[in-house]
Amino acid sequence: MQTFLDTHAWIWWITQDKRLSKHAQTMIRSAISRQEGIWISAISVWEAAKKVEKKQLVLDRPLQQWLNSAVSVEGLLIAELTIDILIHSCELPSPFHGDPVDQIIAATVRYHNGRLITKDQKLLDYPHLKCVW
Repeated sequence: MQTFLDTHAWIWWITQDKRLSKHAQTMIRSAISRQEGIWISAISVWEAAKKVEKKQLVLDRPLQQWLNSAVSVEGLLIAELTIDILIHSCELPSPFHGDPVDQIIAATVRYHNGRLITKDQKLLDYPHLKCVW
């Protein structure tokens, strides 16, 4: 089963932020050591850039340089936004909250029959998505 990171979990993993749970850290290390890799949706790259734009995320270097480094971490794989995933994001089983980025992340994880590492309670509570924290 592929393991995906929500945007905040990806940022916390690559910055070694202590907010990333011990369980999440263990799952990430395990997926990488088994050569499965750890996945993010391509929309997470956009979401990180938006957070910088809105000053919700402060980086230690220019955005382009930071993103180039952040997507080059060993073991990290990026799931592209396909037409199927974009359509699936609009057809998620109810109830789903209205955040379009979360919709695309959830659709990506479901499309790949994966699980999502997230602290987001709305996603953890969504019954149609395998989530862990």
